Amino acid sequence: MTAVVWAGPGIELSIDSAGREATIRGQVGVRTVPELRAHLQRLLAAGEGDLVLHLRDAEVADATGLGVLVGLHHRARRQNRRLVIAEASERLERLMRITRLHLVLARVDTMSIGGPVPQVSGRLPQMPPMPPPPR
Repeated sequence: MTAVVWAGPGIELSIDSAGREATIRGQVGVRTVPELRAHLQRLLAAGEGDLVLHLRDAEVADATGLGVLVGLHHRARRQNRRLVIAEASERLERLMRITRLHLVLARVDTMSIGGPVPQVSGRLPQMPPMPPPPR
């Protein structure tokens, strides 16, 4: 059952499965990020396992919108969860490739909780060891 939990000017957040799956529609940018971030953080705290975020109808308008996704990814990891981006728009896919976030954020083309789990891409890249401090 889908329920709209927040709607602002040009944006809507709906919950498809409490704490597990949500959909964002509209423009994710500097004007909508503060309230959207707060709702997404509450959603993350309310569940366990993967948090699937459907973004087919979302437009990430600026770096602030990407920052929300990165921040939510880091918060999910601290809570032993994973943020999974589902149905990213072509523009968002391009932005993630340009910024190399496609290497960090897990993504699927389509996904519904309870259905078959499609192949998920995205893993943290291996970082080289830190050099010793200068003497």
